[in-house]
Amino acid sequence: MTDPIRWGVLGASDFAQSDMAPALHMARGSRHVALATRSADKAAPFVDRVPDLRVETDYDALLAADDIDAIYVPLPNHLHVEWAVKALQAGKHVLCEKPIALHSDDFDALIAARDTAGKLAAEAYMIVHHPQWQRAKALLAQDAIGRLVHVEAVFTYNNPDPENVRNQPNMGGGGLRDIGVYTFGSVRFATGQEPDTLTSSLRMEHDFDTFAEVNASFPDFTYHAIVSTRMAPRQRMVFHGEDGTLELTAPFNANVFDQAELLLETRHTRPASTQGMTRTVERWPGVNQYVLQVEAFCESARTGAHYPWTLEQARGTQAMIDRAIAGG
Repeated sequence: MTDPIRWGVLGASDFAQSDMAPALHMARGSRHVALATRSADKAAPFVDRVPDLRVETDYDALLAADDIDAIYVPLPNHLHVEWAVKALQAGKHVLCEKPIALHSDDFDALIAARDTAGKLAAEAYMIVHHPQWQRAKALLAQDAIGRLVHVEAVFTYNNPDPENVRNQPNMGGGGLRDIGVYTFGSVRFATGQEPDTLTSSLRMEHDFDTFAEVNASFPDFTYHAIVSTRMAPRQRMVFHGEDGTLELTAPFNANVFDQAELLLETRHTRPASTQGMTRTVERWPGVNQYVLQVEAFCESARTGAHYPWTLEQARGTQAMIDRAIAGG
């Protein structure tokens, strides 16, 4: 039997506790071994789930541990590059929360550390592991909606809490860094294209963006996105082609925001000039994209199998975020 990848978690964030630590525990070929935090209160729910979990009070001690193969980094955004690099230098595989960097130039240090260590390092971009996005990518490649003409993206939620890290500019806060990674990265993943031109209009609050409208031209289609942390929750992706549309109704927080559904509508002529429409709906109830992400990471770390979201791919999304923050 293949030995599992043994994980250490660097920091007891709420998201790690609610989503990723359970995924590390449930995923095949994975074992959650240790957690680094100085807070006994924050460690408690992790230990409740995994009673033999070892709790370290020092981050460096976790990185130095011989019984850890991989490190998951859920620290605030501005600490991602520093600790991802340290983990790689300690000889560990690294899965780091998004955005893994605050600027596209930061990827130079990450990629260099990855290549020197010979380990897997990746941004925790879970959506590419969900079958709805793999299906969307395949349908677009098959020209299921004809030539792609335009893409509409929206991701919004309302979080005005001034204490939240997403509203802390010195910690890499702002809507584009928090959720622009989804509206930007998903269209790049699904189409395999990069934007030629990009313009944006931002609303700022204390040196970070709370609303962004982004327009871009890709080689074969146009693109429009709304990203906001001060609006009612909504998320949608619509790919509009010459012969039909492809819509994802819960593209980013599948089965949390709503059930994951892919709606494919295609128009055809039958007979003579009468216009008809075919509509199909695919659903994926119960799929946990965080578990799928961990399983894919573990398989790649063990065998060198292809991993669907490389640092180079993540850098492309960060380059779009950089351009949007700068206004185009």
